Amino acid sequence: MGEASGVGKREIWIMHYSSSHSILLVGEGDFSFSACLAKAFGSAKNMIATSYDNLGKLLEKHWTARIHLDELKRLGCTLLHEINVKDMHEDDFLKAKRFDRIIFNFPHSGHEIGLHERDEELILRHRELLRDFFSSARCLLSKNGEIHVSHRDDEPYRQWRIRSSANKRGLILKEMVEFQKKDYPGYHNKRGGDIKSNKTFPLGDRSFTFKFSLNKDLEDCESLRKNFNDLMI
Repeated sequence: MGEASGVGKREIWIMHYSSSHSILLVGEGDFSFSACLAKAFGSAKNMIATSYDNLGKLLEKHWTARIHLDELKRLGCTLLHEINVKDMHEDDFLKAKRFDRIIFNFPHSGHEIGLHERDEELILRHRELLRDFFSSARCLLSKNGEIHVSHRDDEPYRQWRIRSSANKRGLILKEMVEFQKKDYPGYHNKRGGDIKSNKTFPLGDRSFTFKFSLNKDLEDCESLRKNFNDLMI
């Protein structure tokens, strides 16, 4: 973590994120990652943090979330629930906003009894999730903004084809950097879905943050969504 001072308010950094960035966090588990950034900045007025579940379901799955939600509220974060990353650009509150950073940590389409990570059916679900997320997220990105997806880059997770999925949605990979949980004090990566949802999962030794930006040579987001909506990865 670092800080830079100058005219006006002090800028504080934690890894790739600055207190001056407009930040959207999606698919938050127990909101511990959002809380980590907010505490580092000393304010969360530049942040919107969201969950797929409604508040009641969220607290049922992630009972550790309450303390983080309370901290985020205290620091001025906007909290939204029932936000689906597949069509979040159509949300009445979000659609008028543009973000410098959109963060999706370890996306997962959900666990299901009888399915394993190497099963083709589950892999296809993950690909669909990423495909629709990238299509929607790029519509909410500022001109020079970045979409950050933290993800394992070993088997079978490599089969999710994160790079090609983003590329087909008008995004280019700027950089991939190693993800180390220790860089984000207090963050606990939670499992997707309803099975053992408040448990963490192994990050392995090949977890990275993939940083994508707009390919400015391509069409606007709505044109891309129309062209690629039915395209399988």
